[in-house]
Amino acid sequence: MPHIIANNILIPEMDSLLKEGREILFTPSGISMRPYIEGGKDTVLLKRNDRVRVGDICLALITRPRQPQPSYVLHRVIRIDGDHIVLMGDGNLQGEEFCTHREIIGTVTRIISPWGGRKPLTRGRLWRLLLPQRRFWLKVYRHTVLKWLY
Repeated sequence: MPHIIANNILIPEMDSLLKEGREILFTPSGISMRPYIEGGKDTVLLKRNDRVRVGDICLALITRPRQPQPSYVLHRVIRIDGDHIVLMGDGNLQGEEFCTHREIIGTVTRIISPWGGRKPLTRGRLWRLLLPQRRFWLKVYRHTVLKWLY
């Protein structure tokens, strides 16, 4: 049975281990990175990366104006403007998160499917260009690929 640990406990520990140069394997939850990462099923390998680039999938600390507590997201970098980084989940149709380089905890270096195979770690260029059509493609994915594979 998988263990579920609250983000406010788990992620600071992960941050500390990543700063020591270790890599961390964990299973994220949620559907915001669909179709590249299937929450609760796929496992990701995180590593500390001082050079974050557009297209990287990063675990980041996000502060939202109307939320008193900061939150953590595992999303793709869609823009970098100096020290400001803009993230968005591949499965999201709208909404961006903002952080700085200091708030990036780690970068995904590998995605592992439930049956042990490695998923391709793309930079998501084509998927970002398909933003206006994502609703359609995500629906196709949910009704075909998810039913066959999971």
